Amino acid sequence: MPRPAVTSSSKDTEKLLESIIQHVPFDGWSHTSIKAGLQELGVDPFAADDLFPDGPADLVQQFHDYVDQQTLKALKANSGFQRMRTRDKVTTAVRTRFECLIPHREAYRRLQGWQTLPQRWPIAIKALHRSADKIWVACGDTSTDYNRHTKRLLLVGILKATALYWLADESDDYQSTWHFLDRRIGDVMKLGKSISLLKEFRPGEIVEMIRKKTGRN
Repeated sequence: MPRPAVTSSSKDTEKLLESIIQHVPFDGWSHTSIKAGLQELGVDPFAADDLFPDGPADLVQQFHDYVDQQTLKALKANSGFQRMRTRDKVTTAVRTRFECLIPHREAYRRLQGWQTLPQRWPIAIKALHRSADKIWVACGDTSTDYNRHTKRLLLVGILKATALYWLADESDDYQSTWHFLDRRIGDVMKLGKSISLLKEFRPGEIVEMIRKKTGRN
């Protein structure tokens, strides 16, 4: 009897990823997890090379995309999201992303270890940057100048810091993480305003302001 094939539909892709990811806490981000997930769905393990040409690296990228998709779906279903101020939108979006990760917390923990090897850093950085970009777009950001890149880089930092805090958090319903996230968002918003103000001045004007403040001639 022929084994069922996995089509390219988003539903089948999600089902496949979910099947594989449940093995990751035990077998890591590995070929073993991929094959175990395929076998569980009755798919020929040899299909792994076609579905994940780069092996675990492809699995990791698809996992990040999967979490992003789940996050955007949840935000779209949040009727009050678009009426929020920007700060609250970003906070809600990041929190929603980690709430989508809760069922896969141990797999995500294993991912942090997988990403520590230098040759894997580009994969991790690109994935986080894509996530940050999708979050800002969902929040209504349309900037095209330096602000666009600055916002995304700052959000990447928030995602990384919050991930580490969340993985160590043992508080009820991760309340400590949400407080940590809110503080980080507040810090970044203040920094963003400071950067914007500095951009309005020429270097000579900034030096003159510092001299006046310090009383130096």
